[in-house]
Amino acid sequence: MSFIELATLPAKEIFRGYTARGIHTCTMSFMYLWVEAGAGVPEHAHPHEQVSQLLKGTFELTTDGETKLLQAGMVAVIPPHAKHSGKAISACQLLDVFNPERADYKF
Repeated sequence: MSFIELATLPAKEIFRGYTARGIHTCTMSFMYLWVEAGAGVPEHAHPHEQVSQLLKGTFELTTDGETKLLQAGMVAVIPPHAKHSGKAISACQLLDVFNPERADYKF
């Protein structure tokens, strides 16, 4: 069993305006994100299933051409290989969970 203090993890800007701290297990990655208002992530796809929970703020998420406005407390499930993009309408905090783990997000 592990106990981790989130504030002690290294932080990295993974996209412009997106600062992340990550926890990785054998099968999953948990990425805590702090996003500046107006920051966007371009359309992309990956082989990982992604579950995104908006913890604070307002975030616009487009998945396979369908756009939704997420408010704090909402969760989005993004299937593997689905094209998706997003934009922070206000400053946001998100938790993104990926399965399998995102080796490219280990830092």
